[in-house]
Amino acid sequence: MLKSILTLTAFGAAALGLSAQPAVKLLTVDMGKLFESYYKTATESAKLKVDQQKAQDELERRVKELNGLGDQYKELLEQSKSAMLKDEAKTKAEADASKMLDEIRRRQGEIQKYQGDAGKLINQQISSMRAVLLDEILKKIAELGKSKGATMVMDRNSLVYADPTYDITEEALAFINKDRPATTAPAATPTEEAPTAAGTAPATSAAPVVTVPGLAPKK
Repeated sequence: MLKSILTLTAFGAAALGLSAQPAVKLLTVDMGKLFESYYKTATESAKLKVDQQKAQDELERRVKELNGLGDQYKELLEQSKSAMLKDEAKTKAEADASKMLDEIRRRQGEIQKYQGDAGKLINQQISSMRAVLLDEILKKIAELGKSKGATMVMDRNSLVYADPTYDITEEALAFINKDRPATTAPAATPTEEAPTAAGTAPATSAAPVVTVPGLAPKK
């Protein structure tokens, strides 16, 4: 009997504890839209685009030089086989062509390494930018949620279903952009090529390969 009374007492205390907790007030937002429309996303994406263009320009400069070496190599190869030249001249042309071929191979390796390193650096910059901006957005959303008496704010994209009446994305969008400087460019539009919330770099052109006699293209 005493054991039953203790059990009922414990159950009653637990029930009182549960009833004392505040009711859950859930709000939802579209984090993808907030990230893409956050004014700092456009600003930082523009900076990254400048860095990407610089890397692309440098790549094209190196490839242009490599193409020039490829043309010189072809000329030397033709001279080494020319019936118009003496044996001494053909031997020299052949030796020069061999040296040029070694230089072309070296330059090809440098170009591929440069492209790989530049791509990694850009992706690191995108990941870092994304992490910083998302942290800022989350803090602002938490502030907005508290001001509205919410006990929980969730990304609606991670939910199977949520009543649209709980969504405050538009209000949140205005809130996170309330400090936008007057001179700041508008947020990126879907047609602009900019880092996304997933942190993926825009595709870059593949490293051009010079194909010359005696030199297999690197893969």
